[in-house]
Order: sequence, then structure tokens, then C-alpha cells
Amino acid sequence: MALRNFRMSSGTRSLKSLEAMFIWVQEKYMIPTQNKPGIDKWMFESRLLLCCQLHRVDLLVLKQISIMILAALLTSVGINLGLCFIFFTLYSILRKQPCNLTVYAPRLVFERKRQEGGQSNLERLLATTDWAREAWETSEEEFLSTAGLDAFVFMRIFVFSLKIFTFGGIVGLLILLPINCMGSQLRDESDFQNKSLDSFSISNVNNGSNRLWIHFCAAYVFTGVVCILLYYEYEYISSKRIACFYSSKPEPHHFSILVRGIPVPVGSNCSDIVEHFFQEYHPSTYHSHAVVRRSSKLQILVTDAERLYKRLTQLNKNNTPQRQRRDGCLGLFGHKVDMLDHYEKTLGDIADNVRIEQCSVAGKEVAAAFVSFKSRFGAAIALNIQGSVNPTHWITEQAPEPQDVYWPFFSVTFIRRWISKLVAYVACNVLTILFLIPVALVQGLSHLEQLETMFPALKCILRTAVVTQVITGYLPILILQMFLSFVPPIMIMLSSLQGYISWSQIQKSACTKVLWFTIWNIFFTNVLSGSAFYRLTVFLEPKEFPRVLAEAVPAQASFFIAYVVTFGWTNIASELFQLFPLLYNYINIIFVGDSDTDDFEAPSIPYHREIPRILFFDLLGVTYFVLAPLILPFILVFFCLGYIIYRNQLLNVYVAKYHTGGEFWPTVHNCTIFSLILMHIIVIGIFGQKKLPLASALILPLPILTLLFNEYCRKRFFPIFKAYPTECLIKKDREDQNEPNMSEFYDMLASAYNDPALMPIKYSGRSGNSHRLSLLNNNSEV
Repeated sequence: MALRNFRMSSGTRSLKSLEAMFIWVQEKYMIPTQNKPGIDKWMFESRLLLCCQLHRVDLLVLKQISIMILAALLTSVGINLGLCFIFFTLYSILRKQPCNLTVYAPRLVFERKRQEGGQSNLERLLATTDWAREAWETSEEEFLSTAGLDAFVFMRIFVFSLKIFTFGGIVGLLILLPINCMGSQLRDESDFQNKSLDSFSISNVNNGSNRLWIHFCAAYVFTGVVCILLYYEYEYISSKRIACFYSSKPEPHHFSILVRGIPVPVGSNCSDIVEHFFQEYHPSTYHSHAVVRRSSKLQILVTDAERLYKRLTQLNKNNTPQRQRRDGCLGLFGHKVDMLDHYEKTLGDIADNVRIEQCSVAGKEVAAAFVSFKSRFGAAIALNIQGSVNPTHWITEQAPEPQDVYWPFFSVTFIRRWISKLVAYVACNVLTILFLIPVALVQGLSHLEQLETMFPALKCILRTAVVTQVITGYLPILILQMFLSFVPPIMIMLSSLQGYISWSQIQKSACTKVLWFTIWNIFFTNVLSGSAFYRLTVFLEPKEFPRVLAEAVPAQASFFIAYVVTFGWTNIASELFQLFPLLYNYINIIFVGDSDTDDFEAPSIPYHREIPRILFFDLLGVTYFVLAPLILPFILVFFCLGYIIYRNQLLNVYVAKYHTGGEFWPTVHNCTIFSLILMHIIVIGIFGQKKLPLASALILPLPILTLLFNEYCRKRFFPIFKAYPTECLIKKDREDQNEPNMSEFYDMLASAYNDPALMPIKYSGRSGNSHRLSLLNNNSEV
């Protein structure tokens, strides 16, 4: 065995060291204290003999091989602090360069609020923090009016997390952490630098100690504080949602619904059926409708035409003589052609294909239509009342914003949507299973004894102190982060197959998928593959659930501290730096020239990626509050950085492509409740493991009370996020009666839900004059 090569220095082979090593190895490898029924006697005696033979092995060296020591954590902190400082410095300089405006201030460029110039060359080369001051000083109301309610709710996640972890940090660091350090269960007598991080956790508190009652009280107090803050935050965001509704101008989606399952008899016209139905049953409120047609092929042609039009506009604007390019692969092969003539010819061919396709679009009706009403209350009545005796006919749902509609949904038949939904669920499960491979790789790097067994030739390198600290403290999280970056795009793709009618619904579905994928694969899988993977069969027994988690979760505290530092701090600093947009911008400048800001589109924030990441750090902080409060300062640093950085990004970089009215908050609430319940289950197991059964029994009411609180919040606040109440709708409709521009709004409402693929597209010739190519706009009947 490799460990036999390590020898203790003279004078350290004391009985006390032997006892400490025996206890540590026994807890590390879960060796039972006696030969219980069902445990192989030979296996027990062999492990016990091995433990006794380790008296020649230095306890410090043994722990450096098996678990993360404080020095490894400090190495990871130092590396990531250095990266954060580099990102902040580079951002402070690069954001001032005129050529980077579309990278670091695309929102301001898109809204024509910022132009190049205004600073001297010397000022542009100095790193300053004025951006942080501007983000901090922006008032809440100003931020809400600028970025929108969804961005406001997103930032409230940081505010809420800072509140609970400030309180948790004070209690954890000033009360729980000293109690953990004063324990002697692990008997870690190493110096401070080489001290095991387990010595700062509840695992170090002696079994049966009365000090554990302080942890018991802390669990109750922390749960109460979190629930109180959660209630007031839910109430505050609900009031903001209603306030934004009252202050909003008339919006098409407030007056419209989507109707599916329209029964169209053979030989009849869908438009006539819809008009007859709503004029008969909603005569006083019905306004207009737009029948949907399958136009997926037409959408592809129009997208190609718009892309070519932008290139054509760019060539005309730059007026560069270097327009010659080969028409083969990557522009490296084939005949040389004039790009302006080439694009004009290609655009003309696409226009011909569009005319052919539009002739067949009229006959591709879908049994669905967007129906608009004269009032919000009228739309709400039609939405919530069943339209037919047959519940599969005249199915209604709230219409999304016109720019939020996911038009490919309507080009797929019902059977294909059903199959696609099934495929999406299966693919999610397969992806979850496949992700065990990188998790196993990460766990192998976290446990160096496994690497020594797999790669014996690397023993000398792996035993080097610096290599040990880098591999156990930094490299595993970096690899995990690389694999995890592919998950959000995959989840968006899978959610788009499930039959949602809007991009916002797709993103909310992807957000939930990514969140639970992260919780399972990053939390549970890492926990179980670390110290209790071989006991998965026990984990499947519900009564063993708290005990297994109590054994496994504290053992992974050091891994998750490193995860917060690496995946939290550096990742959020890289969000500020915008590496890939920066590289794309420089490549575009080198090969294309100055970008055209006339048709420039600012990016939108990927909520499906950012919200799960933030909520996972919430889960870690709540779960490890009692177990290992040392993690809380690192989580607080993450949320402090995130608050400033994301306020800056939402004010300068991202533009909302749609508005959900803060509908992401229920996901935040549910995840926080889940984190509390998970903490309670683990604490129950911990107290049982620590020979304090009374505390385990007295904790049982806590998850029950938390679930009752959640049920109250669900009935009190969640309906506001599903639909606006009658009181608000009628009040807003009465205000509109005095609005002089309502007639113009009703005219716009009649064509608000026309398919964009059926709208005119631009065409520009060599002269630079713009023309419109009509794509049979009358094909979307109103």
C-alpha cells in the first residue's frame, strides 16, 4: 500500500496519535465500532487491522492525502482572488475604449444613450471604480423603470440572500464556529495552516455534548428568520407586480388570449368559425382575431433574407473596394465574385422562394387563433370559462407578448408535440445520468488516494504540497464548471420541444430544469459519490435518509467551499469581463471592420442560467449553516460581488426581450423552502449520529411548520403571479376609458399577433435605396 511509504518522524508514535488516526480512519471509511449483524466479520477485522497498522503513518500526511486542508482552501482563494482582480482591472480599462461600446454598454448603444468619445487617452488607460459607484447609487425606482420588473426581481434574489446570510454569518461565525473548533471529536492537532476543514464543522463537536443544543436553537432561529424575510419579500414583490400593472400602458397580451382546438368542419374556414363563435358568446367584448398558419419554412427564408440584408447594408455603408471573395468553402476556394452582386442575387432568389412559399401558406391553417377583446376583464372572462361542452375544444390560455410568441410551436402537429415532450423528459434523465461521468472525475481529483491507485507513476508528483493543494482545491471545480456550462443551452433546446407557446415559458421551464439538475448532480451526486457512494442502497430506504445525509453532507463541506470560491467568485467576475463577446468584437473589427449600430441588438440576460446558479449558492448556505458555518463568509462575498456586478450589467448590457411580470420569484421561494427542509433532514440525522436523540425528535416539528408556511404563502401570493385579480382589471379598464389614444391602440391590436414571417422585409439594391418586399401580409387573417 502506498501509505506504508510514509513514516512518522521520531518521537511521534504516541498512543494519542494512534487513537486519533484510528478514530479518523474509522469515521472516514465508516468502519462500525462493533461486529453488528449483517457485517462481514473478516472485512471488519481486516479494516481494523489496517487501521492499527497505520500507527507508523503521520496523521498530518494521511489527512493531506484524503481531505482538503486549510492550505488547499487558501490556495484556491488566492488563485480566484487574483483572477477576480485581473478581470476587474481589465474591465475598468477596456470599458472606456470606444471600440468596446457594443461589448460593455450594448444597452446604451441600442437605446442611443451613449456615443463614442468624451474621455482623454490617459483617462482611458486608468482603471477606475466609477462603474461600481454608479451601479450602487442607482435608486430602486430608477432601476425598476430602466431594467424592468424581471430584472428587479432578479436583483431581489441578491438582496434577500444578503439579508439571510448576514444574519446567518453573524450567528455562524460568532457562535457556532467557535463551538465547533472547541470540540475534540476529530482530535486534529495540526498547526493552523494544515488543519483539516472538518475541524471547523459540527463533526468536531463531541458526541452527546450539551453544546449541540446551541446548534439546535440556531436551526430554529435561522428557519424563523428565513421564513419571515421570505414572507415580506414575497409580499413586496407581489405589490410591485400590481403597481407595475397599474402604471403600464395598454398592452396587447392583456387584451388577448390564445384559442386552440378550434373545431373546423370540412369545407369551412377557420377564421369564419372563430368570428362566429366569439360574436355569439362574447358579443360585447370581442374585438378581433388572427388565425395562425404553419409558416416554419417561410420563417427560415425570411431569417436568411434579413441576414443577407444586414450584410448588404454593411457593404454599402463601408464602401470598401475589397469586395472580392471566393464563393467556395470558407471563402478560400472557388471563383472570385463581387460580394455586393452575390448578395443581391441571393436575396433575389430568396424573394422568389418566398413568393412560392407564400402561395401555399394560405392553405396551412392551424386550428388556433389569437383572439383580442375590448377590455382586460373581457379577455379574463373568456380565458377562465370553458368554451365548449367538449373540454378538448376551444381551449384557452393567456396570450404572451407579441414579441414573445414562439411561432415554431404552431407548425408542429399535436402528436409530434406529445412525442417531443416525452423525448424531452427522457433526454433530461439521460443527461442527468451521463453527467455522473464528470462528477466521478471531479471526485477522483478530490481524493488523491484514488488517483495514486489509478496512476501509481504519478505518486511523487501528487505528494508535492503545491500540487496537492492545487488539485484538491481548484482543479476539480474548474473541470466541473466546464461540463456544467453545456447544460443551460441543452435545457433550452429540450424545453422548446415541450410545446410552450412563448420564449418566456421556455426559459422558465429551462430554469426549473437547470435548477434541479444542478441540485441533483452537483449537490447530491457529489455528496453520495464522496463518502457514502457505496451505500446508495441504504439511501433508497426512506428511514435511512437523514442518517445517510448526516454522514455524507458534512464530509463534502470543503469541496463546496472551494466550489463557491471557484465557480462563484471567478464566474461572476467573468460575467463582468465578457470574454467571448470581447473576442468576437475584436475578430469582427479585424475581418469585417467597424460594426453597424443601426441594426444593433443588445443581448438579453439568460435567466435560465443565472437564477439556478444563484439559488444553488442559496441552498449551500442554508444547508451548511448548522453543519459548516465556515462557508458563509465565502457565500456572502459572492452575493456582494453579484449585487454590484449584475446591477451594472442590467443597466448597461442587457435589454429585456420580454416581460413576465416577476414570475420567476415563485421558483426562488420554492427553492428556499426546499433548502430549509433539506437542512432540517440533515440536522435530524446529525443529532442522531451525535447521540442526541431528544434533539432529533424536537427538530421534527420544524419541517412541518415550514411546509405549513409554504402552503400559506402559496395560497396568499401565488395566485397574483398566475393572473391579475378582477379588482385590478376593472380598475385599469375604467382608467382606459379616459385615455385619448385607445382608438389607436385598438387599431394596432388588430394586427399585433400577425406572424412576423408574413410581414414585409427590407430589400436594398446597389443604389442603397431601401424597398419593401411584401410577403402577403393578408395571409394572417384578422
